[in-house]
Amino acid sequence: MKLKNLSEKILKSVKTMGFKYIELPSVIEANHIVKRSGENFRKFIFSFSDQNGNELCLRPDLTIVSCLRYLENKFKGKEKIFYSGQAYRKSQNKKDSIIRNQIGFEIIGSQNEKNDDKEIINTSLKSLKNLKYSTGTLTLGNVEIFNTLISKLDIPKRWKLRLSRHFWREEYFNDLLKRLETNSDVDPTIVEIDKKRYFKMLKENKLSIIAGRSIEEILSRFDKKIKDPRRPSKGKNVSKIIKEFLKIKCPINKAAGELNKFFKKYKISLVVDQKYFPISNNKVSKLNVVFSTSFGRQLEYYTGMVFKIDIKLKNKVTNIYNGGRYDHLISDLGSTKEIPAVGAAINLNN
Repeated sequence: MKLKNLSEKILKSVKTMGFKYIELPSVIEANHIVKRSGENFRKFIFSFSDQNGNELCLRPDLTIVSCLRYLENKFKGKEKIFYSGQAYRKSQNKKDSIIRNQIGFEIIGSQNEKNDDKEIINTSLKSLKNLKYSTGTLTLGNVEIFNTLISKLDIPKRWKLRLSRHFWREEYFNDLLKRLETNSDVDPTIVEIDKKRYFKMLKENKLSIIAGRSIEEILSRFDKKIKDPRRPSKGKNVSKIIKEFLKIKCPINKAAGELNKFFKKYKISLVVDQKYFPISNNKVSKLNVVFSTSFGRQLEYYTGMVFKIDIKLKNKVTNIYNGGRYDHLISDLGSTKEIPAVGAAINLNN
């Protein structure tokens, strides 16, 4: 099926689900992307300066552009929108295309989390009817469960924040767990140096900026680090709990049972109801539905339910859909209040 023909059929399918089509700008201010994704992401974007010296870039992600549109136009309430177009992003894999043809749809200002999560998944499933595939897998995860688990563990607050913040960076996250196990990052000499720096900065102007941060902010972090040291004896056990949690993978109808069995084993005061998940059937259309605690690490801005759909096309398993909930994204981009949102996108290149 030709790309244009396929695209038109998917767009028509999404429209029948009550979504409104919108156009998105191809060029945005680079600081929106860097602020949200970090300086490390700069190497993946195509940036340039305008005649006034402002740094602009080709959109590397349509979801962020859509959320910026909602924010800058001061929209309020629930909005169901969809769009299509190209995203431009460099890749470490030279075989990957720098141009990604995508169709995305979102519910911004989502009022009913469970219903809207389910609607996004159902919209994805309906559009799949335009593809001839033999079988596939719908994988569900939930970043919220991971973050709640971390909040219950017996480690200092700064370590809880660190592990939650870097969940999406798998390699670095695993390195953090090693440091947690061995206590290798706690150097008595460095601790003493930190204390001296702390007391010296107390005498300086709190509004002064050092390396992009105010002295007041630096003092706050130092204060937590000095007053909230990590107990070495807890590191190995906490790391073990996290690693075992991230190995949980099962048919979706067993997700609550497996999670609750894990929480009970480690005496963690958490209980998950099977109704928490947007789907409980192990088979939807031609897709097997599985739950995985380690899934959801591909994008930093996900906060809750995450999913992907892989299908078998011409004897090859291909990732078609990725989506999830991102309740903090619009506030991270500058909104004074949190605006919940959930969405998904199909990569037509695949």
